Amino acid sequence: MFEGISALDLARAQFAFTISFHFIFPAFSIGLASFLAVLEGLWLWTGRDVYLNLFKYWLKIFAIAFAMGVVSGIVMSYQFGTNWSVFSDKAGPVIGPLMAYEVLTAFFLEAGFLGVMLFGMQRVGKKLHFAATCAVAVGTAISAFWIIVVNSWMHTPQGHAFNEVGQFVPLDWWTIIFNPSMPYRLVHTVLGAYLTTALVVGGVAAWHLLKGRRDPEHNTEGARVMFSMAMWMAALVAPLQIVAGHAQGENTLAYQPAKIAAMEGNYKSYPDGAPLTLFGIPDSEAGVVRHAVEIPKLGSWVLKGDMDAPLEGLDAFPRTEWPPVEIVFWTFRVMVGIGVLMLGLGAWSLLARLRGKLFDWPWLHRAALAMGPSGFVAVLCGWVTTEVGRQPYTVYGLMRTADSVSPVGAPAVAASLTAFVLVYFVVFGVGTWFIVKLMGHAPHPGETGVPQGGPTRTAGITPAPGQNPDAVAHPAE
Repeated sequence: MFEGISALDLARAQFAFTISFHFIFPAFSIGLASFLAVLEGLWLWTGRDVYLNLFKYWLKIFAIAFAMGVVSGIVMSYQFGTNWSVFSDKAGPVIGPLMAYEVLTAFFLEAGFLGVMLFGMQRVGKKLHFAATCAVAVGTAISAFWIIVVNSWMHTPQGHAFNEVGQFVPLDWWTIIFNPSMPYRLVHTVLGAYLTTALVVGGVAAWHLLKGRRDPEHNTEGARVMFSMAMWMAALVAPLQIVAGHAQGENTLAYQPAKIAAMEGNYKSYPDGAPLTLFGIPDSEAGVVRHAVEIPKLGSWVLKGDMDAPLEGLDAFPRTEWPPVEIVFWTFRVMVGIGVLMLGLGAWSLLARLRGKLFDWPWLHRAALAMGPSGFVAVLCGWVTTEVGRQPYTVYGLMRTADSVSPVGAPAVAASLTAFVLVYFVVFGVGTWFIVKLMGHAPHPGETGVPQGGPTRTAGITPAPGQNPDAVAHPAE
């Protein structure tokens, strides 16, 4: 099956496969943790049970996604020792402490309060439980910060020196952490996680609203509330994400111009303004984009704000420095295309909201349902663009990928890759199936997502006229 494929290519394929699976879950859990904190905060502020019901509905889904993210991350990290031991040895003095900081400041925070968040609602006070939920949300954001720091340093390495055996050693931790690309990539990644979660929530709500047209059991207040909240996020965050992506593109042009040339499909340099290539078929052998659909000089205006500004193409770099152009070219366009669709969905929802038809336009709901998984596709395409565009380096400009791989044979890597594929599709396939099954249940009042029993704090909550006081003391029953 893998005959004729080198150990390097197999190791790269294995890391790409495992990190793609892994990042799906953090991209969801980062946004979902914040969504849960907002829901619980709104419940405490307004006293409306719909927010508590939604909190419990999404809490179960968050727990499964978080667990799969942790498991896939642990498995992925072992590859630094098995397949990329040379990279680990050379870059370890820099990236090792940074990844340790992620464990100390984020993972411990998440792990310390996750149990309270999942099982403590009826065992601790409401404010303490809300604090635990906020701590988990903050922990996911801190985790994203440190991971982006490590990855950004690999793209724009600064603040280091080399020792006598050729290892990267830290000189200035502040420069390492706040390297030139980190702020742009952090904002773009976190906003992407929020959009991903908003689209999933909106897609689930849209499914229930559509099904509720035939089955009133699904047209619940919870479905309407979460659809409204998700569409607000899409309408507000999608434009910000486009701005953040543009800023990251300008930063990439400054530090990784060959990547930008590959993304844009610019095989040749343009001294008097580069076109914006919308579509085409890159041909790296011939050095052209065949059947290109271009807008003259718009590429220079987008990247430099001047239609006549010169722009380097791939011909300005040795061919050995070119990333795989075809992959970067297309994943970038898929990501941008999905971003435009997100912007359109948000604008459509604003129009429906202004006309008082947010819950009445079935085609809007169908569009939201279709866009539900699109955030994951955009996130994966963005990461492929970023990481494949960094090739042929692991540490950009300083350490080549071919010099980073472990001295292991191709059969050993092929065996582990096969095992990963089989186990991942079974384990994470079942987990994903179960998440989708949970999403298929309507968020009814009395949705139970945490264990019952134990003391319940009811201070500040009074029964409505005619309501059974026991229903207030035990709102989840």
